[in-house]
Amino acid sequence: MNAPEAPANQIHASFYKFVPLADPDAVAEALRDVTRHVMGSIIVAEEGINGVMAGPEAALTEAEEALRHDPRFGGAFTDIVFKHSPCQTRPFFKMKIRRKREIVAFGIDGITGLTDNRAAANHVPPEQWRELIQRDDVVVLDNRNSFEYRLGHFDHAVDPKVNNFRDFPRYVEEHADEWKAQGKKVAMYCTGGIRCEKMSGWMQDKGLDVYQLEGGILNYFLTLPDANKDWQGECFVFDSRVAIDTHLQETPTTIDQVYDPNEPEEKWRLERAHRLDP
Repeated sequence: MNAPEAPANQIHASFYKFVPLADPDAVAEALRDVTRHVMGSIIVAEEGINGVMAGPEAALTEAEEALRHDPRFGGAFTDIVFKHSPCQTRPFFKMKIRRKREIVAFGIDGITGLTDNRAAANHVPPEQWRELIQRDDVVVLDNRNSFEYRLGHFDHAVDPKVNNFRDFPRYVEEHADEWKAQGKKVAMYCTGGIRCEKMSGWMQDKGLDVYQLEGGILNYFLTLPDANKDWQGECFVFDSRVAIDTHLQETPTTIDQVYDPNEPEEKWRLERAHRLDP
């Protein structure tokens, strides 16, 4: 069953912020109030927030301004960045605010996005990323699930062949010595940047020379009108739109074309998607 078209002027926003929250439960409660006119999903933890939301432009702007300036947040999200894209299909049908231990699950105790031991030049803007991934001494590492890589990826990117972010550290540990012996830099990317934020400090602690695409794939598409020169295929998005192209436009790809039903993890994701289909 296909999701209905979005009401006029629906805009999608993705965002995250690693910032210490003394009372995540109070933040979650305030979020339920300020996002009551938009739909989406927001995770709240002691290390910050991670979310997506969509709605008419006025309602979305109101929610974003409240997130930045509502006194209940104590200035924690003043400089948060929202990445926007248009919607033809309505991406969400309710707002879910969830309180969790991490805003993106890493699976290794003691690793938090708040521990910022990344090198100052670690974040690479899109224009420089384009040059970086063409170098022979660089491993371009896709920090997403394998089904996302199959749908679309950067030129020369390596697929770690994982179906869950918790499996990614094991892949890095298996190849770290090889990359160091070869004198390779690691250029890493993900959809919006949050996975790379969580991974990069940990990877540098293992002696790797790590760089991450600033703002992720979405920022690359937003910044470079000719992003299709370096990107092959589409970009998976975790909502009813399924996938977007390099111009942030929704594609006709369906969820059945994304997941491989012969892979147990992907079969579960596909079945879940169909259960949630409105």
